[in-house]
Amino acid sequence: MSKRRQIEKLYALGSYAEAVPLAEAAVDEAAAEHGRDHAETARAMNDLAVLYDAMARYGEATTLYREALAIREQQLGEEHPDTATSLVNLAHACYRQGNYDEAEAAYQRGLATYERLVGPDHPDTATCLNNLALLYDARGRYDKAEGLYQRALATYEKVLGPSHPDTATSLNNLALHYDTQRQYDKAEPLFERALAICERILGQTHPRTATSMSNLATLYSHQRRYDDAEDLFRRALTVFETAFGSDHGNIAVTVNSLANLFWLQDRRDEAKPLYERALRLHEKVHGPDHPRTVTCRQRLAEARADSAGKDPA
Repeated sequence: MSKRRQIEKLYALGSYAEAVPLAEAAVDEAAAEHGRDHAETARAMNDLAVLYDAMARYGEATTLYREALAIREQQLGEEHPDTATSLVNLAHACYRQGNYDEAEAAYQRGLATYERLVGPDHPDTATCLNNLALLYDARGRYDKAEGLYQRALATYEKVLGPSHPDTATSLNNLALHYDTQRQYDKAEPLFERALAICERILGQTHPRTATSMSNLATLYSHQRRYDDAEDLFRRALTVFETAFGSDHGNIAVTVNSLANLFWLQDRRDEAKPLYERALRLHEKVHGPDHPRTVTCRQRLAEARADSAGKDPA
């Protein structure tokens, strides 16, 4: 089995940490054989950056995405699918770090390239639509997001089938869009369908399954189904910690969500240490000025103020 095939297999299994050394070696080997500014080296860089991205090593991922994009623009030209892939990957890394303006420009450019090269009904185009819609949701531009999500989902279902993991991701994203707007009756069946696909195709211990668990748990929390929500959050957290160790963006988000759940139930003493842990993780993974870090810091301040205001027992 080739090294790239091994990397792809480990990535599909969610074994990102195991794949990273292989991907790092692949970059070094490609650079030694072809030179640093070669398309093969750019491909190896992109593969490694995808792994860094999955492990929330966003700064390292962004650096590699930028380098791979520059090589591909020079060696392959702007009108090439690999160049478009680099654009979209860079955009996603920027989005995760809260650099929304740069992310939007790169997404739009990548989308236009995909539509010209592979057409509107292609999975790569659908992925770009999905990611651009996520960005619009993050910026509160819900009217622009919904149509993109629906286009992406229709493409995935048509081309990949109704039970593909990418279809599940698209279902999750559309459900999150509805959940954000409190349209819970629309969100719930989409979340449940996405989780069922992930459990059946990827298994109970895959990070993408855990993401689906966490998303459904958030909906349950909004519906005040607190016991159901807590069970799913804890299951998701266990999977993330097993897959990623102690420092990862998904762990930060899940710990923060569990803290929010306790806060809603007036379990303030249980919420406070979780907010503290989530803030440490957000600051480490996302940086001090990321929107998630800022929101978590504000909630922790409220929790500390609440504790300080209580009379001693």
